[in-house]
Amino acid sequence: MQHHPNNKPLPTKKQENEPYFKGRGAQINTQNRFLLQEQTKEYSEGIDDWTEENIHTAYLEDQSKTIVNKIDSPDVGLFYNMNPYQGCEHGCIYCYARNTHEYWGYSAGLDFERKIIVKKNAPQLLRKFLMHPKWKCTPIGLSGNTDCYQPAEKTFQLTRQLLEVCNEFNQPVGIISKNAGILRDKDLLQEMGKKKLVSVLISITSLNEELRRVMEPRTVTALQRLKVIQSLSKEGIRCGVMLGPMIPGLNEHEMQRIMKLASEHGASFSAYTFIRLNGAIKIMFHDWLYKNFPDRANKVWHLIEQAHNGKVNDSRFGLRMRGEGPISDLIRQQFIKYSQLYQLTANRWELDCSKFKQPAMQGKLF
Repeated sequence: MQHHPNNKPLPTKKQENEPYFKGRGAQINTQNRFLLQEQTKEYSEGIDDWTEENIHTAYLEDQSKTIVNKIDSPDVGLFYNMNPYQGCEHGCIYCYARNTHEYWGYSAGLDFERKIIVKKNAPQLLRKFLMHPKWKCTPIGLSGNTDCYQPAEKTFQLTRQLLEVCNEFNQPVGIISKNAGILRDKDLLQEMGKKKLVSVLISITSLNEELRRVMEPRTVTALQRLKVIQSLSKEGIRCGVMLGPMIPGLNEHEMQRIMKLASEHGASFSAYTFIRLNGAIKIMFHDWLYKNFPDRANKVWHLIEQAHNGKVNDSRFGLRMRGEGPISDLIRQQFIKYSQLYQLTANRWELDCSKFKQPAMQGKLF
């Protein structure tokens, strides 16, 4: 049996009468490290009488103070990022953004998927940020934390409003998403594409529908994502494919086929990450892995450990998103080979900052 740093046993299998929340990635609410008192269920074998409903998603409106954040990590490939939503209904079990939900007083587990914080004033905050006299135009990432085209966007349309502001200022933006909802904004993206103001990275982790349904439960199929790349590319919008994360024993063998199909559908650049299970994600991923893939769970877990120096997470810049050792080296070599073979080597951030302009402010008449 595996153990996490607090010496509590990690769950190893689904209990007989334990419900499985279909349509959710996490199956538990992990402990929030910032709260002194809370009730959580992290180890099903230790609690005999526990019920928890698979409640509907709740949207919690928030008046934020800022929307654009400076990124210090050299692994991300950008310097600024903005997210109109905190938490993500897609429910991807591996998502590194889960841990940030704890800052809001919630769990990184089921809460992350069921309690979505909506930053209603995000467009106004972006406008204020871009009007600052000291802002020197550089591309801003959209969805570096949570997916800006998750289901909430259909209701609140904050992403479209942010893009409208960027288009008005000629502010370049890089989008990453795994949802076909981005096609609702194709008209706006096409306009920005003509000015070299936008690049889109579509995330595809598996072509196996059975795996996708449990690993990324409320996302569109890989086939639909390929159609998104094709549709946007035909309109002159720069598109690439993100293979992340690659998980040994689950999806790493699909790398070549995903890259080949993405290229055939119009992708011109690519990126990838290797699985890392930081913070509370370690507990919920282990729980999810043994419940869904008991036949290979031990193998997958140990392969992840081998790529992170005996752990499942490495916080060192340059290694945390790539891993080290034979497993991660093989994946890296394959990525380089197939990027060249399928011509996925274009520069993701080849965007034009020279057109940036701040709209003239209308002065007071009296």
